Amino acid sequence: MSIAAKSQPLDDRLSQRNFNRLAKYIYDYSGIKMPPNKVTMLEGRLRRRLRVTGFDNFDAYCDYLFEADGLATESLHLIDSVTTNKTDFFREPKHFEYLVETGLPDILQTFGDRRIRTWSSACSTGAEPYTMAMVLADFLAASAPERDFFVLATDLSTEVLQKAHKGIYTADLLQPVPAAMMQRYVMRSANRQRNEVRIAPQLRSRVGFARLNLMDASYPVGDLMHVIFCRNVMIYFDKPTQQRVLSRLCDCLLPGGYLLIGHSETVAGLELPLRQVANTIFKRV
Repeated sequence: MSIAAKSQPLDDRLSQRNFNRLAKYIYDYSGIKMPPNKVTMLEGRLRRRLRVTGFDNFDAYCDYLFEADGLATESLHLIDSVTTNKTDFFREPKHFEYLVETGLPDILQTFGDRRIRTWSSACSTGAEPYTMAMVLADFLAASAPERDFFVLATDLSTEVLQKAHKGIYTADLLQPVPAAMMQRYVMRSANRQRNEVRIAPQLRSRVGFARLNLMDASYPVGDLMHVIFCRNVMIYFDKPTQQRVLSRLCDCLLPGGYLLIGHSETVAGLELPLRQVANTIFKRV
């Protein structure tokens, strides 16, 4: 990658033209809205890329992206920089309680499949799919040991997928995990000073990670899913994008399967083959 000549200090600001160019590209590529009040946030996120690439100012960086074909090599890094990757184990725990008490028993009764197929469609650094795997492993061990499960975990960001695949976290991030699950599915570092834990290999083997852009025209995820999580993603999309993404997710969901969205999200005003069965939980009709 070309190294920019020294010119302006690194604390310069995005021009309106460059903000507009970046906002349009980010929206077209990822569906993420970048309204004018996000300019300071975008500047902060991109300063690391300026340091890494050697460009001293936003003008030079944006000219490289949009006029020197820099997006061919920089696109993934740009998107990684602007995506939000908040994640917690057992986030929005009512969803997992519903699955254990109602959703998974219903799936066992309705479907004869030996393997329950689930999908975390915006998995970030892996807390959600590993939580799903813990819940499924415990439930099936107690209720249907002859059944198996697999969790597909996808995200737009290659950076978070690399972290998720390793399954290594600071111990405090796993505080919401019940003690019995910690004992079964989490390994502590031999070096206690590092304060790190790792998801046990038998659980990691049930989760497959892959990069997927929800803006793609179709989602090549294989057989239809019994459960799909798409939580805290729609808040970044406008209504037309929400309609397209959720419609494609429904195309990947078995009739009678479950779609779960974030507690701050809604499908109101969207035309979807879904029936609400609990707060932010829907069945495919």
